Amino acid sequence: MNYAEAIQFLYGLQFFGTHFGLERTHQLAALAGNPQERLRFIHVAGTNGKGSTCAMLESIYRAAGLRVGLFTSPHLVSFRERMQVNRQLISEADVGRLVAEIQPQLQPFSAAAHPTMFEVVAVMALKYFAEQQCDLVIWETGLGGRLDATNIVTPLASVITNIAFDHEQWLGGTLGKIAAEKAGIIKPGIPVITASDAPEALAVIENVAREKDAPLTIVGRDAALRRPDGPCPPLIGDHQKLNAALAMTTVEVLQKQIPVRAEQICSGLASVHWAGRLQLIQKSDGGRILLDGAHNLAGAEALRAVLEHDFAGIRPLLVFGALADKNWPEICRRLGPLAGRIFAVPVASSRTADPVEVANVFRVTSPQTSATAFENLPAALNAIKDEPLVLITGSLYLIGEALERLGVSPAQADERALNEWTAAKV
Repeated sequence: MNYAEAIQFLYGLQFFGTHFGLERTHQLAALAGNPQERLRFIHVAGTNGKGSTCAMLESIYRAAGLRVGLFTSPHLVSFRERMQVNRQLISEADVGRLVAEIQPQLQPFSAAAHPTMFEVVAVMALKYFAEQQCDLVIWETGLGGRLDATNIVTPLASVITNIAFDHEQWLGGTLGKIAAEKAGIIKPGIPVITASDAPEALAVIENVAREKDAPLTIVGRDAALRRPDGPCPPLIGDHQKLNAALAMTTVEVLQKQIPVRAEQICSGLASVHWAGRLQLIQKSDGGRILLDGAHNLAGAEALRAVLEHDFAGIRPLLVFGALADKNWPEICRRLGPLAGRIFAVPVASSRTADPVEVANVFRVTSPQTSATAFENLPAALNAIKDEPLVLITGSLYLIGEALERLGVSPAQADERALNEWTAAKV
């Protein structure tokens, strides 16, 4: 099977939609030989900062000489981003081979109990990392944690970055309910490290850790801002210092299992890269483009803090697009007042918010700022002239398209629709 055929097969799995639970993944992993039993994991859950924390952990352990697998989602441009070994994307040939190998193992499942695309991809990743003889896998949850397909592993440590409002329709409408889903990755006796500071959420995490006799380490925000003592990660923003402190603390907790020297931690943090999260692009004409997938209120607040601190006195041109099922009006209220002009665009998804409606909300919440609706992102990019700073944000879907359109991460075909949680027309 070639790569294009494999991607088309994965698209076909979207027919089975989104269902949560571990039974199907356990069954499929068993048919694949339970590759997770041959691997060591750090399991990472949370609302925001999962990807950045995973990238930091991967970079630190790679600097320490380990062969490190990295499993993350969603991808920004290419499906291959989801499975990396020492930051090398899985090859197209390996994607085709893994899909061909897993197809016969899907035959015993009925249509009603068929594994979802994410469950299939998770087992593919386990097989790939085992084949690659990874010393350690940084293993990010897809959604939630308790019933997420990634939760079939027993890790060396469970990491919960933070708890904020997002995906309430699946995870619950209170921080306590969301925390209960994220804390579902906590295993008996396995250490837990969290940077969550919301009292309601932290209380849930503490209770679950106590019930499972799992040692809990809480990374405090104030302490985090004084760390690391060595080079800070090149990712912009104080919230990335908190993510760095969380990664460092995780490494410290696991020192007996995986020794890492202080200079290796510093080297790893200094060289970390994570696309689409406060990613700054310097243009040849001197202008700059800041890309950030701030798709919920907590992300918008972190982005706002960065604009006020790191880009003080600059009112960027804001290119904004969001999914309709997000709380995008509140994000507009937080970011609009900081913009010099606003371009509202659709996201390349059937769930996109209408850019006309988005522009209207900006006009109400930021009446002193011009807001224009565009039919697509290329039209908005073509209308940008001589702007010292352009901010593109609102959805990771939009960030992925922007990376393609700007030529930063070109792709041979549009694979972003594989990120859809429910069946999508292709």
